[in-house]
Amino acid sequence: MNNGKVAEVYKRILGETSKIVVGKDKIKETLFLALIAGGHVLIEGYPGSAKTKLARTFAEVIGGRFKRIQFTPDMMPADITGFYMYTPSGDSNFIEGPIFANILLADELNRTTPRTQSALLEGMQEYQVTIERKTYPMVKPFMVIATQVQSGGEGTYPLTDVQVDRFLLRVLSEYPSKEEEQQIVGNIDRIDNPDINVVTTLEEILEIQELVKKVHVSQNILEYTISIVTRLRNDPDILSGPSTRSSIALYKCARVLAAMDGRDFVIPDDIKYLALPALEHRLKLKPEAEMDDITPKIITERVLEEVPVPKLEV
Repeated sequence: MNNGKVAEVYKRILGETSKIVVGKDKIKETLFLALIAGGHVLIEGYPGSAKTKLARTFAEVIGGRFKRIQFTPDMMPADITGFYMYTPSGDSNFIEGPIFANILLADELNRTTPRTQSALLEGMQEYQVTIERKTYPMVKPFMVIATQVQSGGEGTYPLTDVQVDRFLLRVLSEYPSKEEEQQIVGNIDRIDNPDINVVTTLEEILEIQELVKKVHVSQNILEYTISIVTRLRNDPDILSGPSTRSSIALYKCARVLAAMDGRDFVIPDDIKYLALPALEHRLKLKPEAEMDDITPKIITERVLEEVPVPKLEV
């Protein structure tokens, strides 16, 4: 494979995005990882921490079609997927919902009801939506970037385990540092009216998605990945462990991470680096563990220490 192709495209996207969104390099990397791996991202963080700005800018620099949904308790599934508009003569026209985009920002996803949240499930997993028994394929590439407010707040509905499991990776959006905030405020006029250049194409993104599939994952690395997931499922503090989707997430994202580093093979450090964003949000703790201030992060880091790291075999 072309070892430098993926890294070069990522460098272009990172550079152009950083002209508008200061800092947030970890989130930018996570968005690229998920896009190339063919998955979705859940961003958690404080209000006003550039989640919407970053999602929109990311879509624009790749030349993609961007749609944003501001979720509220009164929304219906048709507000996401679309609906048929019938005329008095009996004719009908399908009105596409915002889900038909390359990058869909599901803003404050947990402010809407589980019924409406579920309208995203088929699109996120099968890349299609079914409306009145007719199936419509999604555009490609397609990625959902979802944000959620703090659970338990007024007017929130916790995401179900099934919904959370659809997200390939989860990342946190923190407040900017003092230096970053000074840079943001000092350049706010340019940021508010950005001159964004398209630095790649959707065709190139689809090409890279196929390219990373050629990255080699040895049997030792595969066994290491499954061992981590299995150990988490059997951890005494875990009530509900990660599904097979978590193993797939590690596998797919590790190939992309290796390619971003110019390698055509995965190493154990790739799996370690991705363990928290790929696994932490999929863990449900036992009540007694939560009372002891044990967190999914603590358990994941503990398991990474316990599982033997394999020798590298390329």
